[in-house]
Amino acid sequence: MEYFVVHGPGDVQGEPVSHGDEYGGFVMDCYAVDEDGRLRYDSAFFSRPKGCDKSGLGARIGLFEAFGPCRFDGWAEGGEVYEDPWGLGFRYEYAAGEPMGRPVRVPYLRIMATEEGQTGNVYDTIHFNLTDEASRLSQIPGVDPGLTKINLPDGGEITPSTASSSSKDGGKETWVCFDETHLYNTPELRRMYATVTRNLRKRKKGAGTWYLETTTMFAPGQDSVAERTYEEAEAIREGKKKRGRARLLYDHRYGVCRDLKNEDDLRAALLDAYGDAMEWMDLETLVDDFYDLRNDAADGKRYFLNSRTSSSDAWMDPDAWEVCRRPEEIAPDDLVTLGFDGSIRDDATALTACRVSDGHLQLLGCWEKPEGPEGEDWQVDREAVDAAVARAFDRYEVCGFYCDPPHWQDYVDRWTSDFGEVLQVNATQSRPLEWWTNRPTAMEHALDRFVEAVDDSALSYAGTDKADDEAPFSKLGATLTRHVVNAKRRPNGRNHMGIGKEHQKSPKKIDAAMSAVLAYECRADAVAAGITKRKKRSSKLVAF
Repeated sequence: MEYFVVHGPGDVQGEPVSHGDEYGGFVMDCYAVDEDGRLRYDSAFFSRPKGCDKSGLGARIGLFEAFGPCRFDGWAEGGEVYEDPWGLGFRYEYAAGEPMGRPVRVPYLRIMATEEGQTGNVYDTIHFNLTDEASRLSQIPGVDPGLTKINLPDGGEITPSTASSSSKDGGKETWVCFDETHLYNTPELRRMYATVTRNLRKRKKGAGTWYLETTTMFAPGQDSVAERTYEEAEAIREGKKKRGRARLLYDHRYGVCRDLKNEDDLRAALLDAYGDAMEWMDLETLVDDFYDLRNDAADGKRYFLNSRTSSSDAWMDPDAWEVCRRPEEIAPDDLVTLGFDGSIRDDATALTACRVSDGHLQLLGCWEKPEGPEGEDWQVDREAVDAAVARAFDRYEVCGFYCDPPHWQDYVDRWTSDFGEVLQVNATQSRPLEWWTNRPTAMEHALDRFVEAVDDSALSYAGTDKADDEAPFSKLGATLTRHVVNAKRRPNGRNHMGIGKEHQKSPKKIDAAMSAVLAYECRADAVAAGITKRKKRSSKLVAF
């Protein structure tokens, strides 16, 4: 790519291409192979802020797919040489053990655009490289570059496509680029995406078909293709996918700035978001954009921090919540409170612990209805939930346990009988575990307390970076985050505010968020009662 390709139309038109570690690393990940030489990924998702040359990267990969040695051709013994077949001077000698490459046989590339009459930045850059006299690629014989289709020398083509034309071909594609998938938010565009990705499966195994999505952060609630891919990645990370292999390469870089009024924090967040791309961006211009009163701050976070924003009725600011994440488990024998929110079928059931000393939360378990056929006639495994509660009392020093009783009254009664005597914090004197969430005033106060604690970083939660799936609490931390971000503000009785799903039948659950609120509310009552320390395991907890 660096030898043959130049930048397309724009400020750096015709200049050589260079990749740093970040972009070069993504390209190498796209072409990673397993021990059999098969591509590890059949789709790749590249999410960066505005101005990061995402379309340019898509064009470079597309040109490599059309002309380069982009499919596995055996393991090198050492000394084998690849030379471009056009005599344009490219030469590479393989080291022993490297995977060697060959071109795709009859490559068909489709470059998707969102609007009729537009070819898009990716296709424009490809076309420029094949027509500009200063570009090496323009010297390849037999290429017929047109404005609506590029015919390749030995068969195959590169075609820009829109929703109306995406299903007219018979599904010959070997590679597809979907540029700016946060804009694929209409039924027609979503159908286009589904049709074209299905077409890729029609080529034989040796073609190694795959596709690339490039995007900036989606607007929440629009059900764009980018939002769906984000949810797919989260499901993979949380271990929710029980069938099929995870063959999605997901690369999302973003910056977190909880207080946009703090210029130093904003600059640091922009540097995080842009990474290698900051080499050609003007940091101060980006900062000025946030403080231009004509611009919307939420749009700035999406476009320039590539950060998830909130819908107008969102309960929690995602950046404020992200700042509270800490890669720390609650230790055995720590003094904790528990929160429980349960369901039977369509909603989730969740159990959360909160360390009394500092308000550190950890989701201990979440039982959700699986998606697809496995969700038919599904019911929560009540015995597994009961066992998780018993493990929590065995592992930690539990001083309080608040449960929302509906659908679980018999179990709450049993837990009261089994564990009630050791609890020092009671929801009520007669019903120490029952904390009913259908009380508008109490629920609003608990929710307000929780949000204020997040805003002030007075609480934290156990979770790890998105790239780390090793720690057992990592997936549960991602689940808790998903439920917290899913929650919407909803009227709760007269003049009170609660939380709920986006709509009654929404598959986006919030139950782990509710269990965290209950655990934190119980912790607040423990602190108010002076129960902040513990003695030896065998000792009774007392107020200090």
